[in-house]
Amino acid sequence: MKRIIDARLEQWKMSSQRKPLLLFGARQVGKTYALESFGARCFDNFVHIDFSKSAGAAELFEGSLDPKRLIPSLEALSRLPIVPGRTLLILDEIQLCERALTALKYFCEDAPEYAVAGAGSLLGVKLREQGSFPVGKVDMMLLHPLNFEEYLWARGEERLGELIASCAETRERFPLHERALDLYREYLLVGGMPDAVCAFIRGEVVGSSAAYEAARQKQAEIDQAYLADIAKHAPSHLVPRIIDVWRSIPGQLARENSKFQYKAVKSGGRASVYEEPVAWLAAAAVVSKCTRVSEPVAPLATFEEVDSFKLYRADTGLLAASLQALPSDVLPQEGKASRFRGALAESYVMQQLSSADVRPFYWGVPSKQEIDFLARSREGDVIPMEVKSGENVRSNSLEGFRRKYDPPFVVRFSSKNFGEEKFVRSTPLYAACFYAKEFIPAPLFV
Repeated sequence: MKRIIDARLEQWKMSSQRKPLLLFGARQVGKTYALESFGARCFDNFVHIDFSKSAGAAELFEGSLDPKRLIPSLEALSRLPIVPGRTLLILDEIQLCERALTALKYFCEDAPEYAVAGAGSLLGVKLREQGSFPVGKVDMMLLHPLNFEEYLWARGEERLGELIASCAETRERFPLHERALDLYREYLLVGGMPDAVCAFIRGEVVGSSAAYEAARQKQAEIDQAYLADIAKHAPSHLVPRIIDVWRSIPGQLARENSKFQYKAVKSGGRASVYEEPVAWLAAAAVVSKCTRVSEPVAPLATFEEVDSFKLYRADTGLLAASLQALPSDVLPQEGKASRFRGALAESYVMQQLSSADVRPFYWGVPSKQEIDFLARSREGDVIPMEVKSGENVRSNSLEGFRRKYDPPFVVRFSSKNFGEEKFVRSTPLYAACFYAKEFIPAPLFV
């Protein structure tokens, strides 16, 4: 399965400033697959040490952390040679061995000729709890679920993706608009978790009810794996609260006021009870957080209101599965379910922005006057973005925002084709991942 991170990993290998790599990401987003594929493609061989499966692996790090001592021991454990510059050493689920994390510092300082990559599904949680890691001694990357472009690659629609990218750049109308919209709606339900995507594609007829059911089964398994991780790895007193927050997200997004509310998790809920569970889920990379700013002025983080935020599940497919959404539910139609489709579309755009490592904010008061997303372009401008699930794109918020803050333009994601009217750049929802590349990515904070 082709991934965007493949090119980044190859750049890391060739960098003269290369340090040991830490690859973050939620469970089952494809971290191990990406590293093993990278090792097979770009090295003579790779050595995969999994701390969750090899009990003896952690014991190797109990003594000296000198790479000259560790390498022979790791070779003996794996029964494979580890050759500088020719072998990729993968330390999987590295968060389970704190001394292996510490050892990365010594690989950086004393043995930079070795290519070492650590990965873990709860690596962010471990580093947050530990409070320290090899600062300045590691390179870091975050792997997300497949974005829409990667989904098109998996579906054999690479040329369609190239055409969308071209139109996103030129602003020309896209001639295969309806076909792209159908694939976008498909993606809303299937999402970007590799196992779910593979199950959907391997169905007898792609797009059939059986294919959707196969994807939904994988999504249910992933959701259960997340709950199992919470129960196993979170502090025992936080487990019920973390699960409550996780389960409340779909309902909170579908409300007219989608700002995350602690009292909506459980009656009487307060920040003092649920702040830490929210932080745990964010560190595990299974949720994305979008915080409100009081003023949409660069640098946006200066005006961040940390107590006002929206919380999204990291994958729209998992969100749709939790709501038991069917293909007919994402088709254009009027009625009370339009709020659900709006929440799903907004979550989708958040996923596309996050996949480009963009950290968006929002502005205003939900259900009154609100701009769904704000991000800083590579030219330095703060660009407002509004999300509409259909073609009804009337909005007083954008006009009010423009009059007050005079941005160079505003972006409206909707079911409409590319176009430009006055100050509004109409961008079809299926092009959100391509447009996300226009924004400055945020540094990866742990």
